[in-house]
Amino acid sequence: MMIRIRTVDLEDTRDLLAIYAYYVKETAITFEYDVPSLAEFQERVRQISAFYPYLVAEEDGQILGYAYASAFHERAAYAWSAESAIYLAKDARGKGLGSLLYDRLEDCLKKMGILNLNACIATTGQEDTHLNNGSQKFHEARGFSLVGKFHQSGYKFDTWYDMIWMEKCLGNHQTPAIAVKSIHEVAEQ
Repeated sequence: MMIRIRTVDLEDTRDLLAIYAYYVKETAITFEYDVPSLAEFQERVRQISAFYPYLVAEEDGQILGYAYASAFHERAAYAWSAESAIYLAKDARGKGLGSLLYDRLEDCLKKMGILNLNACIATTGQEDTHLNNGSQKFHEARGFSLVGKFHQSGYKFDTWYDMIWMEKCLGNHQTPAIAVKSIHEVAEQ
């Protein structure tokens, strides 16, 4: 398996949306009910990748998954924190691809000066055909810690789901803080 991890291109969005559509229609991993239009999805990619890393994993020209970071919160005091997301093609799961994407994503974020990486994850305490808690286990294996839980806060497929926040510290919190740079600024160095 020769995987290439690269920065997203807007021409990738149709393939990315096809991967994401599975999660919207078949899982409670995202609480989105409807698959966004291609134009809406392209705008999401454009907005996020203007500042943060948005990475694609491909093999032989076929996109197998993607991962990105986005603003944790819009206020300036949160600039050193980011939220992560990852989606893999259904057939690409369980082969180490998620770790490859997250390794590169975390490396990019560290270069930018991001110190806290947060993940918002749906969970269930019971057997469920739409959610298996794999994301929580993946993040735990990557060194994320549970920092909060919201009970029955998401409703999808006639089921109430909990939502947890997990966090991983990527760097040292020093005073005064060093300004965060965009992914484009650090890529140029």
